[in-house]
Amino acid sequence: MDAQAVPPQLILIHYAEIGLKGENRRFFERQLMRNIEAQLDGLDVAGLKRMSGRLLLRLGESRPVEAVTRRLAQTFGIAYVAPAYGLPRDVEAMKEVIGRRVRQRAFASFKVATRRTDKRFPLTSVELNREIGAHVQHLTGAAVNLRRPELTIHIEILYDSAFFYFERIPGPGGLPVGVSGLVGVMLSGGIDSPVAAWYALKRGCRVLPIHFHSGPFGNWMAAADKARALVVRLAPWGAEPHLYVVPIGEIQRRITLLAPAEYRVLLYRRLMVRVAGELTRRHGGKALVTGDNLGQVASQTLESLTVVNAAAGTMPILRPLIGLDKQEIIERARAIGTYETSILPGEDCCSFLMPRRVATRPTLEAIEEAESRLDVAAMVSEALDRAVLEPTPRPHPAPG
Repeated sequence: MDAQAVPPQLILIHYAEIGLKGENRRFFERQLMRNIEAQLDGLDVAGLKRMSGRLLLRLGESRPVEAVTRRLAQTFGIAYVAPAYGLPRDVEAMKEVIGRRVRQRAFASFKVATRRTDKRFPLTSVELNREIGAHVQHLTGAAVNLRRPELTIHIEILYDSAFFYFERIPGPGGLPVGVSGLVGVMLSGGIDSPVAAWYALKRGCRVLPIHFHSGPFGNWMAAADKARALVVRLAPWGAEPHLYVVPIGEIQRRITLLAPAEYRVLLYRRLMVRVAGELTRRHGGKALVTGDNLGQVASQTLESLTVVNAAAGTMPILRPLIGLDKQEIIERARAIGTYETSILPGEDCCSFLMPRRVATRPTLEAIEEAESRLDVAAMVSEALDRAVLEPTPRPHPAPG
């Protein structure tokens, strides 16, 4: 391979909200660095270090740029990554190094964009843009276009180093997974709940997926398999490789025998909230996350959500999708890779023994009266006894 065509050995990593965290920034940076190291496990990387307002990743000899940037693009806390080349801090030497690289590219227009962290550097950003721009124009004959260039030459001048690059690969933004504590995610297997889990990850939460199924009745095995597959789909985004599987079919059958039909689904959901809340507490979690979307189905009216909230006690229920419409949720599911799994056959446990009519304006008093006919504590205890924490695979894209 021609020496001038060798891919970059450096990756500049610019973070998102972390830069606004003031005195706590180091805490967020350390967590992001741990997550990056875990994300890149198995790839040829030589080291990661903190720099001024960014991180610098050095690749190994094989320089797996594509594999590394693909994984970093799924790492929360990152604004963008840039495969970069080191630069000397002398202007004439900069021209020579950048000139070698631009001659390897075909472009009719370009611009130079400099960020100068080190204000002691003898040229301002505008002055350096002009110096490098004039040199590139002389070498290539390309026109300067500041609005819509075919090529942008980004230059970063730091206190003890300098870099340049041509490409910025967007990251997902948000906060590093792990900085916001643990939440339990009620993972049904449908379209909505894995998207809600993704949003919880984006806000820095570790997620504990909890799946309820109607076993031993109905097509519960397909539903459980979907939930397992969804955890695998969420793994590249930082989800941990395990899943609680909780069979409640027998309990649901008893509820149908003792409670009014129109409250059946809400009673199922109140049971699940109690069980999921306790499982989450056992792991040190502080909240539950659901895929509820206001008004999407009968059990997600404001009144229905209120009576479900009441069963959670002091544990908050977070609903990241509350204001999204269905098409927005579907588009996000496609983008994060969960949609095709979510639409596979498999019954949600709330569809088991579904009544013809579901209450849409329930009162807490009516629900509690219906629940008084049930031994709720025994049902919760039974479901907890049957809950199994399963490991799931944690795959990564193949290197290269």
